[in-house]
Amino acid sequence: MPTLKDQLRADLTAAMKARDDTRTRTLRMALTSISTEEVSGAAAHDLTNDEVIKILTREAKRRREAAAAFADAGRGDQAAAELAEERVLTGYLPAQLGDEELAAMVAAAIGETGASGPAGIGQVMKLLTPRVAGRAEGSRVAAQVRDQLGS
Repeated sequence: MPTLKDQLRADLTAAMKARDDTRTRTLRMALTSISTEEVSGAAAHDLTNDEVIKILTREAKRRREAAAAFADAGRGDQAAAELAEERVLTGYLPAQLGDEELAAMVAAAIGETGASGPAGIGQVMKLLTPRVAGRAEGSRVAAQVRDQLGS
């Protein structure tokens, strides 16, 4: 079974052959980020699919934030380019959780931890973070936890 990194490499080759500049540029950037992460630290290591998903999630978030900044500055063309790159990256990420699914997961985690009030936010987030990794942005999860814990 090919890894996500192998899939990115194969798709980069296909994008280059198709002369798809946006996809080529985005996939090169993603593979560069993955390679940088692999050689950082004490010893080089291959990343797991979960670690690659974290990197792609981070890069997609950067693209959304950059697009918002460009749009606020009146640079619509640059904002559109950033959003196009973000769409390419999200194509490799797991499907995002809907609001109802996320609310149900948060309620279940609150039940498991027995948390109540603002003091329990950390407990619930510690339990939920690995469960929703790559499927929901951390700020969305934290907001849902705060809402359900009444803080």
